[in-house]
Amino acid sequence: MAKISLDIIEENDHFVAVNKPSGMLSIPDREGKETSLKQLLREKYGNIFVVHRLDRDTSGVIIFAKNEEAHQFLSIAFEDRTVEKFYEGIVTGTLPSTEGTIDQPIAENTTKRGEMLIHRRGKPSITDYKVEENFGKFSLVRFQIHTGRTHQIRVHMQFLGHPLICDETYGDGKPVLISSIKKDYKLSKSEEEERPILNRVALHAAELRFTSPNGTKYVLKAEMPKDMRALLQQLRKRVK
Repeated sequence: MAKISLDIIEENDHFVAVNKPSGMLSIPDREGKETSLKQLLREKYGNIFVVHRLDRDTSGVIIFAKNEEAHQFLSIAFEDRTVEKFYEGIVTGTLPSTEGTIDQPIAENTTKRGEMLIHRRGKPSITDYKVEENFGKFSLVRFQIHTGRTHQIRVHMQFLGHPLICDETYGDGKPVLISSIKKDYKLSKSEEEERPILNRVALHAAELRFTSPNGTKYVLKAEMPKDMRALLQQLRKRVK
């Protein structure tokens, strides 16, 4: 197995914050066959405590505690919503308004395992959104989530009718090809078929903010991954 390098954003005696790559599990799954971020951190630091998680496809800031005290503090901070959580996502289409709040309860889908839906029996779920760039066919949106439900942003954007691109569960799941945004696109001679510029849910955990028990204010930011940046670069070229 190739050595995976960790992109560490911030580290001290209490916690380590990492920019999780898309495609990697935050914690081991039931089978435990795949490498997870928790395992890699455990190899590096020994004891490590899970505070929250990110979906496999989602990249960005994730924090792990290094001791029980920090674990307790961070877990409560996430639960009490004193941690501010910001995400960036690329969604389909143009949103009806440039900013707003989605306040819709989310529940587990009882007929489809691993899927969530909007239902009155669900838990309260609140997402603020703000359109950062509108490309017509797609939009770059910044989200702040005030609750931490599974798939929250993905379910809320489906509800708005503008699911995240490449989302197989809550959207059409189609990969984004350059030829779909670039009219005169031609395959290079070495390519038999076009490789997608993006073929995973376009969601990135951009920033976490919280204050530690001793009053230190943390603003942890993770750079957007290459695949999302590459798509945005192509979209910006078309819009000019």
